[in-house]
Amino acid sequence: MVDGGHLRAAYLDLSAAELAARVSALRALMHGCRLCPRACGVDREAGETGECGVGADPVVSSYGPHFGEERPLVGRHGSGTIFLTGCNLKCIFCQNYDISHLRRGRTVTVRELADLMLDLQRQGCHNINWVTPTHQAPMLVEALARAREQGLRAPVVYNCGGYESLEALRLLEGIVDIYMPDAKYGDNHTGARLSGVPDYWDRCREALREMHRQVGDLRLDEEGIAARGLLVRHLVLPEGRAGTEQVMAFLASLSADTYVNVMAQYHPEYRASEMPALRRGLTAAEYRKAVEAARSAGLRRLDER
Repeated sequence: MVDGGHLRAAYLDLSAAELAARVSALRALMHGCRLCPRACGVDREAGETGECGVGADPVVSSYGPHFGEERPLVGRHGSGTIFLTGCNLKCIFCQNYDISHLRRGRTVTVRELADLMLDLQRQGCHNINWVTPTHQAPMLVEALARAREQGLRAPVVYNCGGYESLEALRLLEGIVDIYMPDAKYGDNHTGARLSGVPDYWDRCREALREMHRQVGDLRLDEEGIAARGLLVRHLVLPEGRAGTEQVMAFLASLSADTYVNVMAQYHPEYRASEMPALRRGLTAAEYRKAVEAARSAGLRRLDER
């Protein structure tokens, strides 16, 4: 929420008992895991791993101030990113495949994870940006509760792939200030082919509605820094493979003021060469067409880049 023109994190208004209850409920979802729509069913609390490849302990690849995010997140001092290892999607063109698929990172304790958040705040970061948090949400919220007791006040950004469980998202209400999901594809078939999940678009739309219900349209403080709300990313793919028109129409149905970053930086990575259409980068004409689709849908807040 915005407090006197400045950022105030939503989780500051939750009691310690409520935060502890949320941690317990999220942890319970890891028994017969259903933290994401894959619902692998493994007992991660017992050390088993499912599609994400992560058990019950936090696994971090890197952390630090990030200046490559959207301007409302970066401000003057950067977004305080924590890159979590593993992912619940299997995107064949993943630009961070060493982290998401090869699972480069180190196991840390919840206390160490809390210390990372506090260090980012000490460095002046405007927010704590959890990157690929879906499968590690219980550990993140537990660390957040610990860090709050030690003075954490920065708002939380939930930077995810858009393939989310409503059950888990509802447990994050009042904890997450800024939801920043991908809206990758406008149909299920493409999600199955490119990310290995058969129901991506169905689950993504449900998640986007829930996120918007919780936090509304993106609001900025008096310095232009994101305070609360929904910010959606859409990576444009060659030959229109991402279904941009369908995605933009849905986002506009949520609100004409949905803040959208129409992203032009696609380049072939990981296993992208397996699909001929993805073996090249995006053309300027393809990107212009995607931006026009957003404007034609009625969206009024496109990221400046």
